[in-house]
Amino acid sequence: MGTADEALLKRITTSAALKVKGTLVPSLGKGQKMELKARSIEVLGDSDAEKYPLQPKKHTLEFLREIAHLRFRTNTFGSVFRVRHALAFAIHEFFNNKGFVYIHTPIVTGSDAEGAGEMFRVTTLPFDNPPRNEDGSINFKEDFFGKATNLTVSGQLEGELAATAFGEIYTFGPTFRAENSNTSRHLAEFWMIEPEMAFYDIEDNMNLAEEFIKYIIAYVMKNNREDLEFLAQRLLEEEKQLPQDKRSEMGLIEKLEFVVSNDFERITYTEAIDILLQSSHYKKKKFQYDVSWGIDMQSEHERYLVEKHFKKPVIVRNYPKDIKAFYMRLNEDGKTVAAMDILAPGIGEIVGGSQREERLSNLEARMKDMHIPTDELWWYLDTRRFGTVPHAGFGLGFERMVQFVTGMGNIRDVIPFPRTPKTAEF
Repeated sequence: MGTADEALLKRITTSAALKVKGTLVPSLGKGQKMELKARSIEVLGDSDAEKYPLQPKKHTLEFLREIAHLRFRTNTFGSVFRVRHALAFAIHEFFNNKGFVYIHTPIVTGSDAEGAGEMFRVTTLPFDNPPRNEDGSINFKEDFFGKATNLTVSGQLEGELAATAFGEIYTFGPTFRAENSNTSRHLAEFWMIEPEMAFYDIEDNMNLAEEFIKYIIAYVMKNNREDLEFLAQRLLEEEKQLPQDKRSEMGLIEKLEFVVSNDFERITYTEAIDILLQSSHYKKKKFQYDVSWGIDMQSEHERYLVEKHFKKPVIVRNYPKDIKAFYMRLNEDGKTVAAMDILAPGIGEIVGGSQREERLSNLEARMKDMHIPTDELWWYLDTRRFGTVPHAGFGLGFERMVQFVTGMGNIRDVIPFPRTPKTAEF
């Protein structure tokens, strides 16, 4: 071997990109079917093996988040993001096959669809000396849009406008929540799928959501089997470190097959609370948060219903009006709204939806009760003024669905570049 060959071999390191010409032949070595008998090798670009952080060993997911610009190159994240792609494709295919119209709703908005107030402001005003009104408040008339604007938390309200024209539409876009939460279930930037259907009631809404979830999971199981098998093995190895009672009762692929082939359990919120109150878990004080009618169920309550009690996905409907958004249709009891959430094993709520309040007087009364300014949402109220129709819709958190299908424990590991409090590196 000549000096030039030795120098070339030294440059072929873990991070090197190569251009190799040769002949593909059956491999005599174990663990591979083919090998390349090289005639010429060229190293493309520079490679600093000593500084390359992805060494050929097992890295923690926490470490890989710190080098998110390189983690695509690992087997785990290769599988995760191929599955993410397949789910996105299946979503568009599902709605396209049903004749839904895909609507792009605005990312910059002047309204807060959820009424939660946890929004990122969009402004061109100077931070150090913004224009002010006589009372000292900031004069947003001087801002780029002439009013206060934010990043959207949902495309739903605009989607409703389109549904009154096209009948059935869906949105699929980025949404933003400025919630200071560092849990494994929350992101500040995430993607939502939000269909909206004219002439649907809450029952139609639940049926579509269940059919939709089963369709996209079945698509991935058919088209990404190799990735799922790899991720199932990864999950099995990971759970070996956990105590027996913390391990999943089913493997990843078994769980997905179970969801696709079984009807989702359907219960009312009142029935859900009764189940929790009667549970040994509650009586032994194992819940961190208290249970009573009227609470906004926490993830631990939702997961108990799904994982311990029913052992299958659950659709809970008819929630107390005081814990749900202003646009949800008031039921005849005057206490609950026609809302529905789908709860999934491992993560809790994966879909939230409702039949919308199409009666103008009811909607205006709800907005007044919840201190939501009707003058800012005049355009939304016009859909009730001019040819109102019963309609319904739901939102699917895309990352939570990817999490469910891949078995990844942290939502930050199913989006390429996670945005969380104090984290926007890449």
